[in-house]
Amino acid sequence: MLKKLLIACLLLSLIIAGGLVWSYQQVKSSLDLPVQTPENVLITVKSGTSFRGLLNHLAEEKIIRPSTWTRWIPRLEPELVRLKTGTYQITPVMTLRDVLALIASGREHQFAITLIEGDRFIDWQTQLTQAPYLKHASKTMSEAEIAKAIGASGIEKLEGYLLPETYHYTAGTSDIELMRRAYQAMMSLLDEAWQTRDQNIPLKSPYEALIMASIIEKETAVDDERGVVSSVFMNRLNKGMRLQTDPTVIYGLGESYDGNIRKRDLRTPTPYNTYTIFGLPPTPIAMPSKASVLAAVKPAESSYYYFVADGKGGHKFSKTLTEHNRAVRDYLRTLSK
Repeated sequence: MLKKLLIACLLLSLIIAGGLVWSYQQVKSSLDLPVQTPENVLITVKSGTSFRGLLNHLAEEKIIRPSTWTRWIPRLEPELVRLKTGTYQITPVMTLRDVLALIASGREHQFAITLIEGDRFIDWQTQLTQAPYLKHASKTMSEAEIAKAIGASGIEKLEGYLLPETYHYTAGTSDIELMRRAYQAMMSLLDEAWQTRDQNIPLKSPYEALIMASIIEKETAVDDERGVVSSVFMNRLNKGMRLQTDPTVIYGLGESYDGNIRKRDLRTPTPYNTYTIFGLPPTPIAMPSKASVLAAVKPAESSYYYFVADGKGGHKFSKTLTEHNRAVRDYLRTLSK
């Protein structure tokens, strides 16, 4: 009788053990099932979200199939249920285990925004307003208030002060934080560039170098030309000539610019009309790239005083007005073909 009881207990133990092993394998299998999404998706884990709430959300979004086995994951894999708030990207190659490990790690999805060189501050504001998952803290702030918030106290206009670059951020980051990073990056670049400048350039301060860099940026997008364009403006400044550069006129026209520069625009005095003023305009006219900043402080050596578009994406540089006028006529003939 005792022997039969022992055998029965042994069989029961084997059945229970087998059931536990089978259950364990089912939980493991549920973790290793691939997600159901055919494309990358973003999910946001909010503060206070429970593990059960996360699973329900994933099932509602059709990222995973509902399973009764997933409720046992906290007992078997407790490290996977330590949820961290944030926004995460789920890809089609992931499994549920991968998703939970990602959320437990806190490695949030990095969004990217590329702020373009040559754009104005107002253009950047528009771009930042349209950026996804970015907190728009500056929406009701004036330019001077934004400047103060990013650490640029005493500055009224931010034109030129932010470095064009690709910036990464996580969901909920403030646009002020991105602009602060861009400002600090430009100040670091400008300080280093000014310290290593050509001592013969006719610029009196880092800010004047920033103004010059913005003009170079608007005049050419050809890297090999930046230093030469810079040399033209330096030569004209050294000789007491007006810069006579169209982009400054356009900037001065502001909202009234309709895509065309007329003779009256060149004759109408504004603080930015370098056809009527001597020297530099009062502020930068765009956000200059690193290449333009470096060209402003280290221009090429040349005897050029003029340049005009060559109709092929670059410019024709001239030493005399006679040569320049000939280059202008050649350019106009190119346009008429």
